[in-house]
Amino acid sequence: MTALELEESTDLGGTHPGRGIVRRHPIPAAALACLVSFAAFWTAQRLAHVTMIDLMVYRAEGLTVRAGGSLYDMVATSAHLPNTYPPFAALLFTPLTLLDVPLMRTVATAGNLLLLVAVVHLSLRLVGRPRSLPRPAATLAVSALLVWCEPVWTTLRYGQINLLLAALVLWDLTRKDANRLAGIGIGIAAGLKLTPALFAVFLALAGVVRAGQRLRSGAGARAAWNPWLRQAAVATATFLATALLSALALPRDSHRFWTEIVFAADRVGEVEITANQSLRGVLARLLHTHDPGTAWIVVAGLTAVLGLALAAGSLLRGVEAGAPTAEAPGRAWAAVVCAATALLVSPISWSHHWVWCVPMLILLGSEALHRAGTGARRWWTTTVALGLLFASFALWWVPHRWHQHEELHQNGLQMLLSDVYPIAGAVVLVLAGVRLWPRNRTSAPGR
Repeated sequence: MTALELEESTDLGGTHPGRGIVRRHPIPAAALACLVSFAAFWTAQRLAHVTMIDLMVYRAEGLTVRAGGSLYDMVATSAHLPNTYPPFAALLFTPLTLLDVPLMRTVATAGNLLLLVAVVHLSLRLVGRPRSLPRPAATLAVSALLVWCEPVWTTLRYGQINLLLAALVLWDLTRKDANRLAGIGIGIAAGLKLTPALFAVFLALAGVVRAGQRLRSGAGARAAWNPWLRQAAVATATFLATALLSALALPRDSHRFWTEIVFAADRVGEVEITANQSLRGVLARLLHTHDPGTAWIVVAGLTAVLGLALAAGSLLRGVEAGAPTAEAPGRAWAAVVCAATALLVSPISWSHHWVWCVPMLILLGSEALHRAGTGARRWWTTTVALGLLFASFALWWVPHRWHQHEELHQNGLQMLLSDVYPIAGAVVLVLAGVRLWPRNRTSAPGR
């Protein structure tokens, strides 16, 4: 029997009938795997009696808007949680008040699972993979796996909007450069939660550098205008439109948010708790203090500069090589580096904010698929290690109780477990820097 006949025999049943079915029908097989995984996930969430407490806060915000109350004086649920989002978010939360609580929770869970599929799809489009497997099959298969990452689990547990924000940003970053409306998604995401605004900053930075390159090459001022500057401008205009709409609909709340609440970083919770996976949380636990003060400002400032430089450099890499637009891997690296930077420098980055682990892991896996030999093994090792880290729930292994400040008395191992996501973010920045290092520009074809 020839090798071809053996392969055909295997595909038709042979010694590996399951493998043959998957090869011949990848999309139905992936859809079944995704359905089973999501059903198990949903069952596990219900058995854990998740409260979806943040979703209840969103509903309370919508009720407050309808009642004409004060958004930033209200507290919701038995935990007395305040509103910390811009007033534009409360306007979008008002439809939640039209649903009863059980139905709202069901709709939110189903919606977040669909958003996870959308984020995976957009991430695969961003990296330009896979080529050997239909993208719908890859999307469903990867979604079935990554739904078990802790940030995704916790996002659904609380009924959070993190997957929506990631989908809006990725939708923008995967649109064609010629699309004049690209940037709207980033602007809306920033209007809901301020952190995504950093994507507009990085696009503006890359656009300014690109404009300078064109001017130095002798091109006119008109040629200096480029898609990244336009996208940053559209994002900024959209964000300002959300603020204006909020000011017209909720003038008192808007004034208070932009003059008071936006500066109250500690309003959202205790800095040192293990759930805070930002540099500020790392330093608070390391220095055993509620307020790391100047140390955090310096470290966060340096990280922001480094991260923005790496993100812009990744986006510019393709055009520097003579391509008309940035290469797909460059766009992907720019996106995940900017996301990691935003999460690191934000005063508070709860563990569920790290749903950006989804495009991060997809990008690292893509890098592994693109290589062979030792290089592939190193990338696969990194991908698997970070994947296990995000699925480990390790940050919850340390003593933690609300208002007990146990994180201020951690030993070295506990600090390490409490800092797993900032460590992952730092790894992403280092890998991006290594990729941009001159000696590595020709280390992999097309990269």
